[in-house]
Amino acid sequence: MKPVNHVKIDKTLTVNELVKRMNNAGVLGVGRLGKAVNICEEMIKDKECKVFLGLAGPLVPGGMREIIIDLIENKWVDVVVTTGATLTHDLGEALGYRHYQGSAEVNDEELHKKGFDRVYESLMPNKIYEGMEDFIAKNFDNLKNKKSIKDFLWELGRLTPKRSICKACFENKIPLFCPAISDSGIGLMIWGHLARNKEVETRAFEDLKEIIDIAWTSKKAGVIYFGGGVPKNYIQQAMQLAPRMALYGVQVTMDRPEPGGSSGAELREGISWGKMNPKAKFVDLICDATIAMPIIYAALKERIK
Repeated sequence: MKPVNHVKIDKTLTVNELVKRMNNAGVLGVGRLGKAVNICEEMIKDKECKVFLGLAGPLVPGGMREIIIDLIENKWVDVVVTTGATLTHDLGEALGYRHYQGSAEVNDEELHKKGFDRVYESLMPNKIYEGMEDFIAKNFDNLKNKKSIKDFLWELGRLTPKRSICKACFENKIPLFCPAISDSGIGLMIWGHLARNKEVETRAFEDLKEIIDIAWTSKKAGVIYFGGGVPKNYIQQAMQLAPRMALYGVQVTMDRPEPGGSSGAELREGISWGKMNPKAKFVDLICDATIAMPIIYAALKERIK
């Protein structure tokens, strides 16, 4: 048996060196975070591996937007699947709006009167929706004929005036999937046009074929999940239908496995479904994604040139 190595902190310690020492501790959350970085590094460096990134939860309101864009622009991931909420918050920032530091103890009734929506401690002005409504209306004719959600989002990225998740995916030709796009502010904006008898040609099922094709033709596959929900399951079901199961896996979640939901399901559960290879390298890290993501990314930046 290996002994638990205690983490020693020096004044000049880099993030990568800290993570290496955490990995050498080898147990509990400290060891799992170190293992998560090692597995991410290996799958990104594996030229035969397609890396599928699943994003859920308040990552943009939580300050993770620049890291996500960097991951895409570095081409460390090959496929991105996320929620409509993530892309709504992202578009709002790309249009010049901001999220603000608030408090979980604030008076929500007063906040509502002042025109702010609360995501725990992060505050979003309602004016974001006004700006998005104008932007979607201005560009509706360019968006309405896109056959798939991925193509819709790429076009949205092309039209977006500033750096964004959508724009990074479009410019780097990284497939961006959002199967629950209707469950979001962007979805509501499009519904508003449908309610005025306008038509949209976008079909949700078109994306299924594309993500399954990517999984099917991949020599190897790796999955990275920050949060769970629809993005995680969308990737997992593509792995299930592919002839080769995922060989790498990292999951960062705060959810528990006992209720049986996808968000808390351990990656090893996917072995029973044919989603995760029994010989895969994988780790479940129980941690707030807004804590784990900056540490993982900072360590990877030191390791991957």
